Amino acid sequence: MLRAAVQAGTEVGKRAKAVMDAGELVSDAIVNAIVAERIDQPDCAKGFILDGYPRTLVQADAVEQMLSDRSQGLDAVIELVVDDKALVGRIVKRANEAQAAGQPVRKDDNPTVFEERLREYYKKTAPLIGYYYAKGTLRSVDGMADIDAVTGQIEAVLRDATRGI
Repeated sequence: MLRAAVQAGTEVGKRAKAVMDAGELVSDAIVNAIVAERIDQPDCAKGFILDGYPRTLVQADAVEQMLSDRSQGLDAVIELVVDDKALVGRIVKRANEAQAAGQPVRKDDNPTVFEERLREYYKKTAPLIGYYYAKGTLRSVDGMADIDAVTGQIEAVLRDATRGI
């Protein structure tokens, strides 16, 4: 949504672009405005999936208010339960495979960078688990299963959520 807003040249997209061009992180206020702008589009009228948002408690409160203002709510919040050490191992493996194939290694395929992202996750995003658990919308999926199993679990959560289970 962020890239799309920037590319579309919307007012909030222009604000985001200025922040990104300065090498800074886009604020919760700007991200929230982009989400609000996007969920007002006609293709979201029957529902939508937010991937990677909200990431903070401030954003969670904002999306709750946005949806309340529209007489809507979240049907489910999906938590992918993973093993941190296994994820670091996957990154090392992916980087090694890319190097062995003579391909460039992604900038974020670095255990140190990933571990810093994990620390940020635990500081800012992990509190959302309790937040949504308390609201009764949290659903956990085994993110360490194979892709087909994870997909099946997510589809089941979405089916149940849209049926009101």
